[in-house]
Amino acid sequence: MLGNILVVVALLTALYSTLMYYKAYKGFNTINKARVGYHITTILVIFASVLLLYFILTHQYQYEYVFEYSSGNLSTGLLISSFFGGQEGSFLLWLLFTVLTGLIVINQTSKEKDFEAQVMMPFLVVVMFLLIMINPMLKSPFSYIWADVNYIDQKFINPNLLGYTFIKNFIFQNDSGISFVKVSEELINTIYANGLSVDNLVIQGKGLNPLLQNFWMQIHPPVLFLGFALATTQFSFAIAALIKNDYRTWIKYNLLWTLATALFLGLGIMIGGYWAYGVLGWGGYWAWDPVENSSLIPWIFAVALLHTLIVQKQSQTEHKLGSLGKTNLILSVFTFVLVVYSTFLTRSGILSEASVHSFSEPGSFVYSVLIFFLFGFILSIIIGIYKRRKTLNNYKPLSTNILSRELGLFYGSMLLIGSAVAILFGTSAPIFGSSVDLSFYNQINSLLAVFMVPLIGFTLHAYWQNTPVIIFIKRITLSIIFSLSATFLILYLTGIWNFIYGFLLFASLFTIATNLELVFKFNKRFIFMGGHIAHIGFGIFLIGAVLSGILSKSETLDLPQNISQSVFNKKLTYLGNEPVENGKKFAFTVKIEEGSNTYFSKPVMYISEYNNSLMREPDILIGAVRDIYLSPLSFQEGEESGAKEIDLKKGEPYKIGNSEILFEKFDIPPDAMQKMMNKEEFDINAVLKITTGGITKNLNIVVNDSLRNSFQIEEDGLTFTVAHFDVSGVLELNVMDSNNKKEINADILSIEYREKPLINLVWSGVLLMAIGFLIMLIRRFRELKD
Repeated sequence: MLGNILVVVALLTALYSTLMYYKAYKGFNTINKARVGYHITTILVIFASVLLLYFILTHQYQYEYVFEYSSGNLSTGLLISSFFGGQEGSFLLWLLFTVLTGLIVINQTSKEKDFEAQVMMPFLVVVMFLLIMINPMLKSPFSYIWADVNYIDQKFINPNLLGYTFIKNFIFQNDSGISFVKVSEELINTIYANGLSVDNLVIQGKGLNPLLQNFWMQIHPPVLFLGFALATTQFSFAIAALIKNDYRTWIKYNLLWTLATALFLGLGIMIGGYWAYGVLGWGGYWAWDPVENSSLIPWIFAVALLHTLIVQKQSQTEHKLGSLGKTNLILSVFTFVLVVYSTFLTRSGILSEASVHSFSEPGSFVYSVLIFFLFGFILSIIIGIYKRRKTLNNYKPLSTNILSRELGLFYGSMLLIGSAVAILFGTSAPIFGSSVDLSFYNQINSLLAVFMVPLIGFTLHAYWQNTPVIIFIKRITLSIIFSLSATFLILYLTGIWNFIYGFLLFASLFTIATNLELVFKFNKRFIFMGGHIAHIGFGIFLIGAVLSGILSKSETLDLPQNISQSVFNKKLTYLGNEPVENGKKFAFTVKIEEGSNTYFSKPVMYISEYNNSLMREPDILIGAVRDIYLSPLSFQEGEESGAKEIDLKKGEPYKIGNSEILFEKFDIPPDAMQKMMNKEEFDINAVLKITTGGITKNLNIVVNDSLRNSFQIEEDGLTFTVAHFDVSGVLELNVMDSNNKKEINADILSIEYREKPLINLVWSGVLLMAIGFLIMLIRRFRELKD
C-alpha cells in the first residue's frame, strides 16, 4: 500500500511541478515552486525504489512482483537484479534514472535565462509517462499477490496453512496432478475470518530465470535503462528549442547529452551481447532478435545525431542557423521516440513468439497508454517544426562540395539512418503478422557498410567547406597505401577472397589508419582524441566481426568417456563429471590436446527448478587470438548391464569393437502396399555388410520379425537385436556382450565444439569506442562548464 501511495503522490507532484514550470514560462514567479515540486517527485521515486528493493531483499512474497522474480536461494547480487527482472521494476528503474538525470538538467539550465522552464516541461511529461506506467491502476510493482486471482503451486504456500480445513476449498489440481492454491481476496478474507495472519501465506518465490542469473545481467539492464533515461534529454532540449525559438543555445547541451546517451546505450547493448556470447551457448553475440534491435535502433539514431549536430554547430553564423537544424530537431526527438517504441515492442506482447526477451502480455490498457504517448511525442515535433517553420528556414545551406567535411558527415549520418530504418522495418514485421529472415539484416547492413565505412576516413581527411583535390589526394595517400597493403596481407593469410568482405576490411583499416595518422600528425591533446579513439575502436570492431564470423568453425561431437576424438587437429576426451554448487549442477570435464598443449574445459548442465528444464552453460577458453567454445548438448549415462542402443543410418558405416557395419538399404517386397491393404504379413529385410579383420560378409535380417531380427559378430562377442526401424533409412539396434551381458558403451557427452578466431577484436573495439565516447563527453562537459 505504501509503495502505491508513493507512486500516486509522485505523479501528482510531477503534475504540480509541470504546471508551475508552465506558469514560469508565461512570466509568473513560480520557478522555485516548480523546483520544489520536482525535488519532492524525485525523493518519492527514490523512496519507492528503496522500498521495492527492501521488499525483495527481505523476501516479502505477499507482493506479486517479489514473488514472481525473486526467491530465498538467490545471492544478494541476483536479488538486486530481481529489481529489474520484470516489467514494473524495469519501468521503476528507468524512472529512477530519469528523475536523477533531471536534477543535473535543472542545475545546468538554471544558469541560462528563461531556459529551465522550457526544458523541464517536456522532461516532466516523460516523468509522468513513466509514473503512469507503474500506477496501481495499470501495472504496479507494489500490488499484493491476491489483488488478482492467482493459482500458485502448493509448494510455495506455507504448509502450516495447508493443514486447515477451509483451505481445501481453494486447492485445485491440473491434468498433471500438481496442486495449486487459488489465491484471491476471497482466500485472504477467509484466513482473516479464521483469526490467522496472511504475512507468511507465501513462503518462497518463483525465482529468477536461470539465463538471467549471470554477473553481466546484473549490469546490462541498469546501463541500458540509464541510456533510455538519458535519451529523454534530447527530446526535452529539442522541444525547448522550439518553444524558445532559439536554435543556438540547445546545441551545446544536446551534444553533451547525446554523447552520454550514445555511450550508455552502446555499452548496454554490447554488455548484453557479451552476456549472450557467454550464456546462451550458440557461440554468437548478436542474433538480430527484435528486442535486441529495438535498443540498437535508437543508438544508431543517437550516433547519427552526434555527427549532424557537429555540422550545425560548425556552420552556424551570427545571423543564420547552422545547416541541418530541422534534421537535428527531428533526430533528437526520434532518438527518444524509438526508445519508447522499443518499450512498446517489448511490453505489448507483440513479440512474444518472435523474441526470447519479450515480456508477457501486460493488458490492453497499458498497450493503449504506450501508443497514446508514442504518438503524442511524435506530434509534438511535427507541430513544433510547423509553427517555427519561418525561423527554421533561415539557415545556412549545407555545402554541396563533394570534398567538404560537412557533406561527408551528412551522407555518413544518412547511411546510418538508412541502416536503422532497415532494422526498424525488420523488427516491426511481427506487428503485421510477418517476419524477415536473419540474412536480410546481414545483407542490407553489409551493403550500407560498404558505402558508409570508407566515408569515415575520407571525411576526416577533408576540410570544412572545400578541399582542393591535390591536397585531398596527398592527405589520403599514406592511409590508402597502408590499408591496401594490410588488406591484401590479411586476405592472403586467411584465404578470404570475397569482394564485400575484402572491401569492408580495407575500409576498416583505412578508418584506423586515418585516425592514427591524424592523431600523430597534428600532435593532438588527449582530450581532443575522443573521436579518433572511437573511430579506431569502430574499425577494430568491424575487423573482428568480419574475421571472427568468416573464420569461425564448429563441429558436433559425441564423446564416449575416456575415448579420444579428433576435431580441427585437436584431440578431445571426455573425462567425467562432478557435482558443483552444492550438487545443483554438474560440470563435465573435457580434455583438449593440441600438440604439446593441454587444456581442460568444464561446460555445465543441470535441471532447473525454475522451469524443470535442462539448462546448459557453455565453457569458453579465452585466448589471445581465438576462443575455444564448448556448448554441452546432452548426456547419455551408461548402464552396468543391458543393451547399448546404436543408430545405423543408410550408407554410413558404423565402427564398433573390431568390426564395421554398413547398413545398405531396406529390402521391401514390391507388393508390400497391396499386402498392407489386405492386412497380410510380409517381411522387411535390412541388407547389411559386416567387415571384421578385412573380411566382409553380407547379411540380411528381418526387422519386423522378433524371431529373425538379431545377429551376432562372434569375433567381438556381440549380439545385435533390432529395437526400431524407420523405412526412411534408420535402423536402431540393441547391442549386448554375449558372454557377460555387460554393456559395451560408456557414458557419452554430446557437445558443440567451436573455435572463434579474433573474437577479442570485437570486445576490444567496443571498449575503445566506449573510451572514445567518454573522452568526448568529458571534453563537452568542460566546454559547457567554461
